[in-house]
Amino acid sequence: MTTLSSHVSSRPIPNPKNSLITKLNAGTGLIVGVVFAVATYNLLKGENEDPGIAYNIHNRALLAAMFMWSIGFLVGIGAFIGPWRWLIGKDLTAEEQLYLAGDGQGIKRYFKYCTDHKVVGIQYLWGVITLLGVGGAMAMMIRTNLAAPGGHFITASVYNSLVGLHGITMIIAMIIVATGPFGNYIMPIMIGAADMAFPRLNALSWWVLFTAIPVLCSAWFLGGIPTGWTAYAPLSIQAGPGMNAFIATIIIFAVSTAVAGSNITATVIAMRAKGMTWNRVPIFVIGATISVALAVPAFPTFMVSMIMTALDRTYMTGFFDANIGGSGWLYAHLFWIMGHPEVYVILIPGVAVLMEIVPVFVRMPLFSYIGAVVGFAGIAGLSILVWAHHMYMSGWMPMLNGPFMVTTEMISIPTGLIFLVMLGTLWHGKPWLKLPMLGVYAFLWNMLVGGITGIYLSDVPADNYLHGSMYVTAHFHYTLMGAALTGAVAGLAYWFPKMTGRMLNERAGYVSFWLIQIGFQVLYLGMFTAGAEGQPRRVVNYASQFATANRISTVGAYLVGTGFVVLLWAVVHSWRHGKIAPMNPWGAKSLEWTVPYPVPLVNFDTPPVVTSDPYGYGKAVK
Repeated sequence: MTTLSSHVSSRPIPNPKNSLITKLNAGTGLIVGVVFAVATYNLLKGENEDPGIAYNIHNRALLAAMFMWSIGFLVGIGAFIGPWRWLIGKDLTAEEQLYLAGDGQGIKRYFKYCTDHKVVGIQYLWGVITLLGVGGAMAMMIRTNLAAPGGHFITASVYNSLVGLHGITMIIAMIIVATGPFGNYIMPIMIGAADMAFPRLNALSWWVLFTAIPVLCSAWFLGGIPTGWTAYAPLSIQAGPGMNAFIATIIIFAVSTAVAGSNITATVIAMRAKGMTWNRVPIFVIGATISVALAVPAFPTFMVSMIMTALDRTYMTGFFDANIGGSGWLYAHLFWIMGHPEVYVILIPGVAVLMEIVPVFVRMPLFSYIGAVVGFAGIAGLSILVWAHHMYMSGWMPMLNGPFMVTTEMISIPTGLIFLVMLGTLWHGKPWLKLPMLGVYAFLWNMLVGGITGIYLSDVPADNYLHGSMYVTAHFHYTLMGAALTGAVAGLAYWFPKMTGRMLNERAGYVSFWLIQIGFQVLYLGMFTAGAEGQPRRVVNYASQFATANRISTVGAYLVGTGFVVLLWAVVHSWRHGKIAPMNPWGAKSLEWTVPYPVPLVNFDTPPVVTSDPYGYGKAVK
């Protein structure tokens, strides 16, 4: 077993002579990207004495510069060399293909356009950690300002920008929190594949996402985004230049998710090992596939809404301006047609990770594999029929409130089926209470609270009172953070030995778990209380009657923050100095635990043949 820097083959490093591929990396990408952006901005910025026209020209130049930064970076890192060489009839040589896969290059390959799915998985992992860290830091600033009425830790304008930037940063992080690292590193090995179906597209999905991160960060220096992460029109059309960064980020991110989602789907459909029929596919693979199948058609609606917003801001097209025939309702629908399925795009992979863990740590097969698949499919199907419950109080089509209330409440049925499968698996087992298994119990509690509180919000009369309050904030954090993020952290503890060759520091892991989970309950108990008493969300100041609840929430937030700092220390320290992991420390039966560490470049020396399901620990409970 070895550390990350030596997670490579012992073969000599391929060095294709005179190949441009060997000279390109993230550094050259940054240089070319900045050159493209600066040149584009200077070319388009122009000048005009009319303030309205000047505003549109400035937005046009900024948006174009942001997109050209992304394209320039991809050119500079070598993302288009393969397609270009194919077009001119001089495809990459075998030696160049090996070099592009990072064979023998050590840690350098993590800063290059590398096609090895394991490298892409590690890149996604550290990208997620970075986004969660930035988003979490903004959450702590928000919570510190709300510790007492009239807080002056930050100004009102900074507070508004923080709310929006925290929201979109965490949404992006949570969408990729499980499918990014585990869907790339673990999933191909789980199904017995040598790599992803389209390795170059796999690398492209990560580096396209990477280019969105500096664009989003630039909003800080362009006046922020005062609209919240929903960016409702026409507020977003009237907002300052920071809104351009938001628009460009969403469009770039939508491209990344489309590329990644289609690649994962193709890989699972076409590259499963011989004998891996659909009823033998690990449940995490099923969950990840259903998640991306939901994301691929849902996210383009958000992308389209951003393109239309950009056109309104740059060419005065009037899609959302009622004064010239546009409609704000159009934006609301385009956004929420994506916005609610997106919750389940986040939730399903995290739950699937936990369902992968449960059989291993109780030594029982899933209570009902088919029930789990039906539950995931039911959640995905119903999630596209509920978007308008976000508009109960808007006055749009009151006659449709009833049907949308019914479809929203119906989601509790497949969700309950998932619960029953997990509880049934636990029922007659003898749980091995290691760190990954603790995440299962935390999920059951958090999702129970999130689900029950969601039922109140799905009911029109109750939502009439609770809508727009801190109660809503507490509810969706129980779902996204309490369930999905808990699943992803459990997955990190579970697959850490396979991804790094070392065991995660158990003591630090337990400390972080209890700090996060106890702090989480305290944090959102305060928010539920404040919301039930009437405190609105997204406000920089509040009445003194909510002071106690907010002080309690702030204490909980600092416990959560401390817990994640401990977890980060555990990950970094264990990666470098952790105990060397055996090949299969948990005694699991899925294929990823049959390969050694470092995992060979093509994963398996001999293509595996599957003859049984991955949960064959004994008879299922009837």
